[in-house]
Amino acid sequence: MSPLPAVAQAFPNSSPTRGERVSSVAVHSPSMNRDIDLTVITPADNSRPRGVLYLMNGAAGGENEANWLHKTDLVRFLADKDVYVVIPTQGAYTYYTDWLRSDPRLGVNKWSTFLGEELPSIIDSRYPTNGHNVIAGISGSATSALNLAIEHPGRFRAVASYSGCAATSDAFGQLAVRSVVELRGQSDATNMWGAYGGPVWRAHDPVVHADKLRGLTLFLSSASGLPGEHDSSREVPDPAHLIDQLAVGGGIEAATMYCTRQLQDRLENLGIPATFDFVTRGTHSWPYFQEAMHRSWPFLAPALGD
Repeated sequence: MSPLPAVAQAFPNSSPTRGERVSSVAVHSPSMNRDIDLTVITPADNSRPRGVLYLMNGAAGGENEANWLHKTDLVRFLADKDVYVVIPTQGAYTYYTDWLRSDPRLGVNKWSTFLGEELPSIIDSRYPTNGHNVIAGISGSATSALNLAIEHPGRFRAVASYSGCAATSDAFGQLAVRSVVELRGQSDATNMWGAYGGPVWRAHDPVVHADKLRGLTLFLSSASGLPGEHDSSREVPDPAHLIDQLAVGGGIEAATMYCTRQLQDRLENLGIPATFDFVTRGTHSWPYFQEAMHRSWPFLAPALGD
């Protein structure tokens, strides 16, 4: 995979936010012919080259306040960590994949090309990185993180999947994808991967292609969907929000547990080691994503080192 040259206008809108180590930047994507907004967090100690964690938001792409910076303690957690963190804040309902066709609502989407080829080259040219990358995502983007590692062999050394559904080509996996792209995104999933259940859906199924995850550090997390310590009126005082978190969030998280067990069975059959982080109680909500991210750090950090 030959690196792309950095484009001249890679960082036209760089401006500090939330402190000197956190910046909002824009990077031009040649494949999509538009600027992509990102958050970049620099290392606690940047006196020598450091690794890069590419961290993705959920289905809405972080375009609203449902993102890592607003919903978690990420900045505080990274206060003593020597890592670059790059977070796309666009890409809602795209599954961060290369679409077959332009979509009337979501436009041209070549996210795999951008995240796997264009962006790392630009980041590496702009910052003193050490060439060691890991990738992580929540919910729908957890599927994307696995696919990006598969589609760009050698680019990432570790993958973390927080509350995602790896399967995309069986009936249950297709339903999960379509619920994001079509119900929430109001777009046409056949513009993304063609006819439902067709070869392109299968080509983007990490369970089917789990053999290509061999050699990577894998951290795969999911909770049961049963109410946990963060599912109470004390932490969620708005009754409507709490009901949604318990009913909808509980159901979604139970589904991700089913999907993660699928991937576990497949990896075990292939003899591929992975860390599975199954939580007995917890819904599909940010406090649990945050805790999973914390638990994954001891597994991701070695892959970022020299």
